[in-house]
Amino acid sequence: MSRIAMPARAEAPEAAQPLLDAVEKQLGSVPNLFRLLALSPAALEGFLGLNGALGRALDGRTRERIALAVAQSNGCDYCLSAHSYLGTNLAKLDAAEIARNRAGASSDPKAEAALRFALRVVETRGRVSNDDLAELRRAGFSEAQLVEIIGLVAVNVFTNYLNNVAETDIDFPVVLAAEAA
Repeated sequence: MSRIAMPARAEAPEAAQPLLDAVEKQLGSVPNLFRLLALSPAALEGFLGLNGALGRALDGRTRERIALAVAQSNGCDYCLSAHSYLGTNLAKLDAAEIARNRAGASSDPKAEAALRFALRVVETRGRVSNDDLAELRRAGFSEAQLVEIIGLVAVNVFTNYLNNVAETDIDFPVVLAAEAA
């Protein structure tokens, strides 16, 4: 059971209602993460804005791969469950690729470079080496894409930490960090 009481959809703060309406329109439902964020309309608006903008960064498969690697690194079962579902159903990643992504690897060499860099950002709290940057550039990533990868790490760390603190009830098929493939 979640350690932070989430409002029912209709009981969310008034300022959060139009934002939750947009989430429901886009996803067909309001997952628990968004109900939790709705406790602070400012946090919900900020998350939706950054997440929406970064949704135009890189490609969907790479975004999901980064989300999986970061969630595994942070031990966030909620985000692993959500992104395993999204990775399978939207990004069309197979189970073997999802397992590799959780471990910071990929069958796609360019995607693997992005994952290695994303995990270095997490592990070093952004204090990556010149070699880390050079490896990402050698893989063909532009300076803008480098910034976008860091943004994706940041937005995923936010939701990982929020869900880890709250112990948010998982409303996706459950995937546990402790059961890494």
